[in-house]
Amino acid sequence: MATKAFLLDIARCIGCQACVVACKTGNELPEGKQYIRITEQTSGTFPNMASWIDNHRCYHCTKAACVGVCPTGALYKHEGMTRFDYDKCIGCGYCRDACPYGVPRVVNHHSFKCDGCAAVTDAGGRPWCVATCPTGALQYGDRGDILAEAQSRVEALKDRYPEAMVYGGDDVDGLGVILVLPNTPETLNLPSSPKPLLVGDAWRSDSPLAESGIGGLSVLFAAVAGVIARRNHVREAIQRETAKRVAAADADGNNGAGA
Repeated sequence: MATKAFLLDIARCIGCQACVVACKTGNELPEGKQYIRITEQTSGTFPNMASWIDNHRCYHCTKAACVGVCPTGALYKHEGMTRFDYDKCIGCGYCRDACPYGVPRVVNHHSFKCDGCAAVTDAGGRPWCVATCPTGALQYGDRGDILAEAQSRVEALKDRYPEAMVYGGDDVDGLGVILVLPNTPETLNLPSSPKPLLVGDAWRSDSPLAESGIGGLSVLFAAVAGVIARRNHVREAIQRETAKRVAAADADGNNGAGA
């Protein structure tokens, strides 16, 4: 099964908001909520100033921190995209705290993030944002093809933007959204070395805890602490749900008694 990816060419993004509107409409997002946030950024002082569009969205990390810390399996990887099962989410907020890009939020006690338009792409269509982009800044397809296109575009940009680069190809552990950047990641508000908080994977040999030289016993304690924290969040969620049901039952009983 082919791994899919998005192309996001910042050099071609004009900040028109078409992708934002299409995403909100196609995914029927709540009023005032959106998966894509576009802002115009500037740097420098007059007359030596530069501006660019910050097209902020889920980057569908290959080693997704949100997936690593999710205690219920609500977040998972499929064909390169980071998918989301609404019914499994307990709103614990681990994904929000772990993401190095600050993408997930908690809305109405559930995680809130792009899932790569799973329903549309599974049916053979293109994601809403890609289908409406007027400049070709957004594309979607097999990851190998997307990466080759990104590299080709960067080469074409080099004369005008000497620091142009591909971001998310094989660097930063790979992303499901491969970006064409006209400048360095830091200039465009992207971490050059994202460091996710992988609480759930603390015992792995390649985890931040292991790499920092912490001893095996400490890593074990950290792993146990992570498991306990997860269980506590699950227990708290169950208690909240139980309290709601008891309150609803009491209200129905009182309404019946007064009838």
